[in-house]
Amino acid sequence: MRFAVSSGSGQVLANGSLRIQTDESGVQRLCFESDRGTFIVGGEIGEDGDLTEAGQELYRQFFRAWGVMGIKMTSL
Repeated sequence: MRFAVSSGSGQVLANGSLRIQTDESGVQRLCFESDRGTFIVGGEIGEDGDLTEAGQELYRQFFRAWGVMGIKMTSL
């Protein structure tokens, strides 16, 4: 599924897709990969498939990447 990541003022920061990345130990993380190659790693996906913590960590990483508050994702 494709998404646009936007600032609170509506400026589109990136377009891209959500990904699930599995590391060597089997831990799955929610990630965002932009069309321009930016890859942002979010939090761990719960064993029950819950994305709450993973999504919250992904948003914290969005802030670190772009330094913008009020970021939102919109499906395209």
